[in-house]
Amino acid sequence: MFDDLLSNRPCREQQLLDTNLAFYDPLWEQSRLSSPERFNTWPLVRSLLPLAQSRLEVGPGLRPRLPLEGTCFVDASLPAVAKLRAGGASAEMGLVSRLPFRDGAFNLVAAFDIVEHVDDDDAALSELARVSAAGSTLLLSAPLHPSRWSRFDDLVGHRRRYEPEQLLSKLAVHGLSVTGTALYGMQPRSSWLLDLAVWALTYRRRRAIWWYDRVFLTLGALFQRRLRVTPGMMDVTDVDEVLLTCRKTEDAP
Repeated sequence: MFDDLLSNRPCREQQLLDTNLAFYDPLWEQSRLSSPERFNTWPLVRSLLPLAQSRLEVGPGLRPRLPLEGTCFVDASLPAVAKLRAGGASAEMGLVSRLPFRDGAFNLVAAFDIVEHVDDDDAALSELARVSAAGSTLLLSAPLHPSRWSRFDDLVGHRRRYEPEQLLSKLAVHGLSVTGTALYGMQPRSSWLLDLAVWALTYRRRRAIWWYDRVFLTLGALFQRRLRVTPGMMDVTDVDEVLLTCRKTEDAP
């Protein structure tokens, strides 16, 4: 089924997927599955679980933010899906633009670092909204400010950075209202550190992935700041990436 989806994709969209998988497949092949409890998103996720009997996370790689037990996972990377399954998760290959679930199937949907990677983000948001039940919560993260585009965005397969108002407008079109926002991501702000990461991942990828998975991810998770969710839309003037908690409106299609 997944091969059928790929065969029907436009050439440009396929090229973008290939770019993403060229970066992430080797990363997940060499990396270990992380527990969602290690990330600063866990207190927020845990608070949502009592009302989320059905859950979906799209594109988690090996860094899921929702609990493995009781969550459906969809990812385009075969190494990621294989390791999620080995860890006891229910996971299948798929695309955010064509999710294999019925309308309104989930009470909690998560898509961290996903919509900026696809060519048609409206199709992705439409699908995320479609599988979300009325009144459900969608957790979504996205990079902001096109003026901050860097070589790292190119390396990891980003298609865009969002202007904040543009992102809010897109969410509203799909019946998603923003109830809270928070500073998100562990990307260093230092330009020379980003340049070093790009160089290492380009010319010393295997060794760089080892250091990232075994050292930097551990340190980043250990020293990450507490996630502070602000009601509504926070001031994102100096925010590189934002986490949004969205509610699927009752009258949304």
